[in-house]
Amino acid sequence: MRIYSLSLVLVSNGLVPSDSEAVDFRKDILPVFEAKCIECHRAPYEEGGRNRKPKAGLRMDAAWAINMGSDNGSVLTAGNPEDSELHYRVTLPKDDDEFMPPAGKADPLTAGELTLFKKWIEEGADFGGWVGNLEGQPAQASFAASKPAVSEIQEIYKRLAEGVEAYEKESWESVTEAGGRVTPLSKTSPLLSVDFRLITENASDKAIASIGAVASNVVHLDLSKTSVSDSALSMLDELPKLVRLNLSQTGITDAGLKHLAGLVELRYLNLYGSEVSDAGLKNLEGISSLETIYLWQSKATESGVAKLRSSLPHAKINFK
Repeated sequence: MRIYSLSLVLVSNGLVPSDSEAVDFRKDILPVFEAKCIECHRAPYEEGGRNRKPKAGLRMDAAWAINMGSDNGSVLTAGNPEDSELHYRVTLPKDDDEFMPPAGKADPLTAGELTLFKKWIEEGADFGGWVGNLEGQPAQASFAASKPAVSEIQEIYKRLAEGVEAYEKESWESVTEAGGRVTPLSKTSPLLSVDFRLITENASDKAIASIGAVASNVVHLDLSKTSVSDSALSMLDELPKLVRLNLSQTGITDAGLKHLAGLVELRYLNLYGSEVSDAGLKNLEGISSLETIYLWQSKATESGVAKLRSSLPHAKINFK
């Protein structure tokens, strides 16, 4: 109710477009990018005799650059905020190491700005003719295309949603009561995103087990910084549609990864700061669907990661 009331206030004050009014990129989104993002994510430049490059290889000073993404892949999925890295980073808890913008660089996005940003992505992430800086644009990147094309991941979600019945909000009350946050992938999708980032280390195995109430529809699960145990991951058997799994900064070890074997739809796996070693990586070798794996600050070694890369040649493995 509190979130709903806040939205009403923002709309009535003209800070957020009504449901019938489309978000205008130039008016509503670009000023936010310019104030809070572009300083660290712009074309390379020289300062004080040093060459400065955009953080993570991501430029946000041009439509073509945003569509190309970062060193780690796509950051924007038109129509799907939950699968857009840009939206994910700005909605993390402020003390999370991955939260954007970083402390001291710019102020976090306000509630109104977050609402606009999510709505803009849901509406198709249309740049409205904005081109931006053409410096460094590859020949194959057409600046005429001002919005992302329908991505492969969108087709995956479309397939996973076929014939699936949507849950009513009452169905996931047990999850929210346990401290989890449940969000539909979009207004029309029956697929769900579940995360326990709001209570992090207070999220016990018992609390996390509440996911069982909506397990069949869950495609995103974020357990980062929680106290989830290896044995608790046995509940992953109930999540056949899981596409993204975040276990970063948890105590998960090699034993926990044994429970991932049946996740045939898994594309994204974050094990940053976990206790996973080379022995555990062997459990990932058969998950051919994996596209992105984060292993930095884990117990894995260069040789172990090299073996994993040979088994999953199409996956982007972020190790250092």
